[in-house]
Amino acid sequence: MVYDIIIVGAGCAGLTAAVYASRAGKSVLIFEAEAVGGQISASPKVENFPAIKQISGAEFSDNLFQQATSFGAEFKFEKVTKVIDGKIKTVFTSSGNHECKNLIIATGLKHRKLGLENEAYFEGKGISYCAVCDGMFFKNGTVAVAGGGDSALVNALYLANICKKVYLIHRRNEFRAEKFKVDEINGKANVELLLCANITQLKGDDFLKSVTIEDVNTKEKKTIELDGLFVSIGHTPDNEIFRDLIKLDSAGYIVAGEDCKTNVDCIFASGDCRAKSLRQLTTAAADGSVAAVSACSQ
Repeated sequence: MVYDIIIVGAGCAGLTAAVYASRAGKSVLIFEAEAVGGQISASPKVENFPAIKQISGAEFSDNLFQQATSFGAEFKFEKVTKVIDGKIKTVFTSSGNHECKNLIIATGLKHRKLGLENEAYFEGKGISYCAVCDGMFFKNGTVAVAGGGDSALVNALYLANICKKVYLIHRRNEFRAEKFKVDEINGKANVELLLCANITQLKGDDFLKSVTIEDVNTKEKKTIELDGLFVSIGHTPDNEIFRDLIKLDSAGYIVAGEDCKTNVDCIFASGDCRAKSLRQLTTAAADGSVAAVSACSQ
């Protein structure tokens, strides 16, 4: 069978694309290698999606999946390993090859992790990777941000406006962020800079309670008690298998405009895997709808 559209990735962008495309009467096949819903599925609460006051990330993801499949979209838990372009595109997975007229890539990205013991356990239990998404859960509390780039400082500045105390932990003695952000951070009385320091241990029971940091020069260690830790040390787009197929930028994100079209006919990119300025649940949903409508018009 030649599908009208194959979607790689079942996060918010991919599933939204499936809703739009299958509801339009197109034959749709979705591939997902890990978890339905993507990163948001691990979030304990979602409070910033329009018209939904509060919902868990898992329930949001399941609802979107059920919506997509109710319109006829097919789903396979398989990893896509290769794509060959042509008038009919061939998508290879562990079970074989599948053909389509249009391809939507919605592979998302992965947050870089600290690589510490218990990090996965404390995700959603004190560890977050998005201050805009989860910052309000720590209002008036004490939090830390790990990182020294633009995103880390943006997170720290956001949290400084709602939290009692913010520690900014960075392994170097200077930031890689834009100067005006550094200046703004230095002007925040409730932000304490912990430079030349690495987080070496995460402690807690059912919820993260403290972190241990180590001075990179003296190796001196100390424990910081906190309510939450925001890890902001970068992202890794999951686009490597498409490197020889479509254009990627220097960071590995897919180059595609607001119409979600790549440089290859009938291949579209949507969601966090696309080069863009804002990565949120709402922008992923918007991308998914745009990519689907664009694909349906081919």
